[in-house]
Amino acid sequence: MLAVLMLFLIPVGGGIPAGVLLARQYALAWPVTAFLYFVSDVILAFLFEPVLRLLVYIGKRVEFVAKVAAVMKATMDKTAALYGGVGAGPFTLILIAFGVDPMTGRAAAMAAGHGFVAGWAIAIAGDMIYYAVIAFTTLRLNQYFKDPNTTMLIVLGAMILVPILVRRLKVAYSRS
Repeated sequence: MLAVLMLFLIPVGGGIPAGVLLARQYALAWPVTAFLYFVSDVILAFLFEPVLRLLVYIGKRVEFVAKVAAVMKATMDKTAALYGGVGAGPFTLILIAFGVDPMTGRAAAMAAGHGFVAGWAIAIAGDMIYYAVIAFTTLRLNQYFKDPNTTMLIVLGAMILVPILVRRLKVAYSRS
């Protein structure tokens, strides 16, 4: 189980398909695997929160960091406007965590005024939904290919290419 948890702690996308396939190889039930992913998110929360707080502290004292924070807040407001609101509510913040990553989701939640528990609950909710989508896709795809490496490469490729394709289609659709 520790090996699966370690794969889930990898901060880039490959940890989910690899961890899910390893958990399957170890015959771990899906609720156990999902719980391990949740634990990895909680560990991430306790490791990332001090870094985020330090950035906020520095942002109040260093002009360049303050400007970066202002740009991020403006970008978040534009993203929230796409989902029907000027302020970022919990649903929008969950979508941000789902679409980007839990750290960005937490940063957006902090910018929207959510504290540690509520902010991380929102970020983890979005990330757990992302996990469910990727885990389900990985397991289903592996039924067809029977090769974990091929399955992982296809899932990783889709994780990179699908968002790019969706953005391009959205831009093309908005122009017409």
